[in-house]
Amino acid sequence: MGVRSLLARVVGAGVLATVLFVASTALAIWWTARQDARPQSDAIVVLGSAQYNGVPSSIFEARLEHALRLHEQGVAPVIVTVGGKAAGDQFTEAEAGRDYLARAGVPAEALLAVPEGVDTLESMRVVGTAFAERGWETAVLVTDPWHAMRAERMAEDAGMEAESSPTRQGPAVQTRATQVRYILRETAAYLLYRVTGESVAGAPGIG
Repeated sequence: MGVRSLLARVVGAGVLATVLFVASTALAIWWTARQDARPQSDAIVVLGSAQYNGVPSSIFEARLEHALRLHEQGVAPVIVTVGGKAAGDQFTEAEAGRDYLARAGVPAEALLAVPEGVDTLESMRVVGTAFAERGWETAVLVTDPWHAMRAERMAEDAGMEAESSPTRQGPAVQTRATQVRYILRETAAYLLYRVTGESVAGAPGIG
């Protein structure tokens, strides 16, 4: 076998391994999105998304409504909202989420706003710190289905025992085309995090 032929085989094997690894990651994201874990936990953690002058976006509202139902079912005694604010905003995502849930009847003592985090990684780290300060360990994460696997991984890396109960409504799950687009973007974001330990800010559910 010539050197050129051997090199071609090695390159081909590397390409195939990469394709299989990416495909298996996408499949794992799809599979995780279909799960719905609701164990008794210390807190329900709602991942932030866009808000407009204190009013949650449709994606954020879907997450908050799902968290509200989990709280009413007794999954956890506290709902944690997390997320900072963009330049020029008057409200953080965490504050907008907390206020939305308060208006829905959740008692103040059952709400904790963590008004920091510009992406999922930073949000999970500040929530992990809040958990440690209170002696909490277990969390149920509420986010979009395609975001669940990466959010779980980042939460666990931040010291929490995390499972997810994704939303089943809202713009992120409306059409097949939307679902495929989110899975592809989440695959790239998850692999980036596993390789570099960094996050990437972007569209809701991607940062």
